[in-house]
Amino acid sequence: MPDVIFPGPEGRLEGRFSPPPRPRAPVAMILHPHPQAGGTMNERITQALYKTFVKRGFAVLRFNFRGVGRSQGTFDNGIGELSDAAAALDWVQSFHPEAQTTWIAGMSFGAWIGMQLLMRRPEIRGFISVAPPANMYDFSFLAPCPSSGIIVQGTSDEVVTASAVQKLVDKLRTQKGITIHHDEIRGANHFFEHELDQLMKSVDNYLDMRLSPDSPIR
Repeated sequence: MPDVIFPGPEGRLEGRFSPPPRPRAPVAMILHPHPQAGGTMNERITQALYKTFVKRGFAVLRFNFRGVGRSQGTFDNGIGELSDAAAALDWVQSFHPEAQTTWIAGMSFGAWIGMQLLMRRPEIRGFISVAPPANMYDFSFLAPCPSSGIIVQGTSDEVVTASAVQKLVDKLRTQKGITIHHDEIRGANHFFEHELDQLMKSVDNYLDMRLSPDSPIR
């Protein structure tokens, strides 16, 4: 899990990178929660998502958005952070161009950024969005959503309302050609304080299904 520093739009960005274990290994990038609410790449859900992709043989990167940790720059209300994420993916692809597929995973603010990146990068074939802030940010850019994925939400989330996430899921499910999974973790708050195991079981079950050779979802 080597520390890495790579160029971003506003200076260097700090990350942790697990290199590809084999040629053509898929890529996963993990995006952390809101920088102004204490979100960093070391947040525990961000780390758990990172570790599960590492175990599955992906080349995996998590990094600090601008102004967090040793990453240069200042918070930019999501606009610059999306540019950071694009630069981070460019950096991985610069020395691992033969990756067959790319996945994006994000927690809260990171889920919002990740789903925007999804619209810009056709190589992203799957996504994991944990507590996407559908009541705080506009998700109408997902028109149409270009790939299948899973959205996981806690029923006792005090930041993101379950009804807003359900509305987003319902909208995405009207689109043809993709499949949106939606799991609700009963009693979980925004950071899955006591339900991290249930959250990761949901994520791992979904990845088991999607990554199996006979998966119906491509």
